[in-house]
Amino acid sequence: MQLVLDIGPAAEPDFDNYVAGPNAEAVASLRGFAAGATREAVMYLWGEPGSGRTHLLRAAARVNPDLIVADDVEKLDDPAQQRLFAAINAAREGEPPVLAAGSQPPAQLALREDLRTRLAWGLVYQLKPLTDAEKALHLRAQAARRGLRLSDDVVAYLLTRLPRDLASLNAVLEALDRYSLASKRAVTVPLVREALERKFR
Repeated sequence: MQLVLDIGPAAEPDFDNYVAGPNAEAVASLRGFAAGATREAVMYLWGEPGSGRTHLLRAAARVNPDLIVADDVEKLDDPAQQRLFAAINAAREGEPPVLAAGSQPPAQLALREDLRTRLAWGLVYQLKPLTDAEKALHLRAQAARRGLRLSDDVVAYLLTRLPRDLASLNAVLEALDRYSLASKRAVTVPLVREALERKFR
């Protein structure tokens, strides 16, 4: 029998499947912002890749489709910067609020000065990536919900040999669960290695 490690699409981003870790305050504030429970017109999130900026923007947009959302603002060209500038001004006059994200705090963005200033007008939060220890706790908790037990060796293997963002790790964990059931074997390092080799060879 040929077993295939079937890694399906990741779940749609929402607030419940975002692991807040050190970002609990930012997530709570964003929930309120998306729900219209704050008077702020602008919110800006910044952090390095893997901190969950895009996940949170998409989660907020699902709650409030009227939000004006701008991701990776440091990549905006001149016309896009002008549109964002106008949207922020409009938001302060009662139009839909603006949620933006980038890799740097507003003052350090390579954008026009008046836009940098306006991005700093509202709520500004830095998102910090999870530590390896926090990712390990998350993997073990997700595995436990599936009735799996992950040894320290398996967790270390997953964290050192796979993409380290949680969406990828969760997708692999789900696929390993199916592979383990199909092969009627526990999730061990040899099983993980075998499953990944079958997937990528």
